[in-house]
Amino acid sequence: MAADSSQESITGTLERILYANEENHYTVASLQPENRREPITVVGNLASVQCGEILKLTGRWTTHKQFGRQFQVEKFESVLPATVTGIKKYLGSGLIKGIGPKFADRIVNHFGDRTLEVIDQFSAKLRDVDGIGPERARRIRAAWVEQKAIRDIMIFLQSYGISSSQAAKIYKQYGNDAMQVVKANPYQLARDIHGIGFKTADAIAANMGVPADSPRRIRAGILHVLEELTDDGHTCCPHNELCQQTAALLTVGDDKVKAEVLSLAADRDIVIEDDLIFLSRMLRAETDLAARLLALTQAPLGLPEIKLDLALKWFEEKNDIALASAQREAIKTALTSKLTVITGGPGVGKTTITRAIVKILRAKECRVLLASPTGRAAKRLSESTGAIAQTIHRLLKYDAATHGFVHNERKALNCDLLIVDEASMLDLPLACQLMKAVPMSASLVLVGDVDQLPSVGPGNVLRDIIESRAGRTVRLTEIYRQDKASHIVVNAHLVNSGQMPAADTKVGADTAPLTDFYFIKQDDPEKVLQTIIALVSDRIPKRFGFEPFDDIQVLAPMHRGVCGVENINRQLQGALNPVGAKFSLKLNEQQVERYGRVYRVRDKVMQIKNNYDKDVFNGDLGRIEAIDPVEQTLSVTMDDRAVIYDFTDLDELLPAYCISIHKSQGSEYPAVIVPVLTQHYVMLQRNLLYTAITRARKLVVLIGSTKALSIAVRNNNTAARYTRLRHRLQAG
Repeated sequence: MAADSSQESITGTLERILYANEENHYTVASLQPENRREPITVVGNLASVQCGEILKLTGRWTTHKQFGRQFQVEKFESVLPATVTGIKKYLGSGLIKGIGPKFADRIVNHFGDRTLEVIDQFSAKLRDVDGIGPERARRIRAAWVEQKAIRDIMIFLQSYGISSSQAAKIYKQYGNDAMQVVKANPYQLARDIHGIGFKTADAIAANMGVPADSPRRIRAGILHVLEELTDDGHTCCPHNELCQQTAALLTVGDDKVKAEVLSLAADRDIVIEDDLIFLSRMLRAETDLAARLLALTQAPLGLPEIKLDLALKWFEEKNDIALASAQREAIKTALTSKLTVITGGPGVGKTTITRAIVKILRAKECRVLLASPTGRAAKRLSESTGAIAQTIHRLLKYDAATHGFVHNERKALNCDLLIVDEASMLDLPLACQLMKAVPMSASLVLVGDVDQLPSVGPGNVLRDIIESRAGRTVRLTEIYRQDKASHIVVNAHLVNSGQMPAADTKVGADTAPLTDFYFIKQDDPEKVLQTIIALVSDRIPKRFGFEPFDDIQVLAPMHRGVCGVENINRQLQGALNPVGAKFSLKLNEQQVERYGRVYRVRDKVMQIKNNYDKDVFNGDLGRIEAIDPVEQTLSVTMDDRAVIYDFTDLDELLPAYCISIHKSQGSEYPAVIVPVLTQHYVMLQRNLLYTAITRARKLVVLIGSTKALSIAVRNNNTAARYTRLRHRLQAG
């Protein structure tokens, strides 16, 4: 591509956006200059621009071999339009929240070329326009002010890779102080704002002249590495390892990092304990959890004395069931202990045990509470026990006013016994909050499969409690009669013991016998991808009657690659929910693009972070019901209720036709499809495959190479997590 050497400025109206990449903001657009008859093609970083805007561009002319003469943009700013036609285009473009083409026409027809002045300075006059009341006028004025501030931030940060959506988050976080905060400490962005990482903040700092060996930069790097380790499940990190990782990230000397570690410790941002370094909040959570668990085990039993054999006989007769000896032991242990862990794989009777504990104690008029980390697991727990179960977050009741939970050490839960199902999902912060709310008079029963993946969040709570022997643990291993016919259950146990699963190979063939476990052998990732699409959209629905959106879930070991979560989602969205399918809506009312992803009405989506204000939590699944381009909101149905997202919040929402195996914890699906390929090598672990298989109730389809499956089954060397909970429980 040839370029002219001279720089020049061009002002014109943005006519069409031909291409825009939301991730890096590279844009190809058609601009109508003020002093030319024909439009020109402009290319470059044009984040957050809209058709109808008047832009002042600074850059150079270039000649592209294929596309010809183009104007390469180096800097740009938005200039408010002055003509009636321009103002209509500008307001109708969706730039100002609350104004679409219809209201743009009405407003401009009423105020003419004074429209923008009215919105900016005399917004109360907007009520003179038909259909605009006091509330809409207020919202239009607020959106106008916000958009101007966001654009100022965008212009200030346009060379640093900040997207329009991220700029909106910066404004939402800091308000009118946004630019001052960024100038004072760009690293604050990475700490305060979800979606803006350390690398982006570091690039801004570098462009602002912050030296590479600045103490401020090194301190931010240390905290970033500790946060990354927390995201990987650790609660702490060995001193030397932290210093080495930080030095490598920042390309500075170890000695400088060690000096700032001491500085951060002096300021209590981190804590050094023996040779381990903790973020202060992680250490507090770990020590508080250990103290509460130990105090609970040492408190007197608050449950009434029960004639156990008679109680078990009563339950068996009432439910027409014969309990096995291991089940009887687990029930007796739970009814006579302060802290009990019941662990085991699928089909070993955990549900029956839980139901028996609930029924016996309810008959004794004891107060029993049931909870689980996820909504789906809580719903399953309710169905299996006939008692009300809640997510832990809802059990503790989040208080938006205090940004904390209603139930805590000052206001304990009202119960004699608390049962927590899917306890392998309990991360350290949530377990700590829960234990603060458990009264010392109560008993606690943790039910879960310790051989599954550990929690997505930091810590290894269930395993640490079991290995510390702080409470009493019952491990169930025998598969009971009703589940021995299930190949899913049998194969899950085979995989967990290091043996290859036994599977049919002809899923969907009309002549094949109906079974519930298949392995389709295919080494080529592209063919695996095409087979997954065919299975979800056609073969499994036809053969087994499962609904593609609600019943079939693809689980992938990795995010990247041909058969990674991201690409499978794109392909399944195209196959199951293409643009224009079964809709009479206009295109811009069917979909919105943000953060490099397209969101469409009917899409299956997943919440990926806890949002207490919306009462939605990491792992919650839903369906997009409506998109409002004027109000710039998207409505998602989750657990039979509508949750409203601003377009700027969509980085909390991912497409969920395919999700990672980690994100599937605590959920069950009628049918599960899992690609298993050698390109997933770094993630091919026994507990990962075991977790994926145990997510299915009625059908499992593994698809990939025998070699990759064998690697996963043999590899039991899962990465250890740095935690000290077990040590604290044993030391106590």
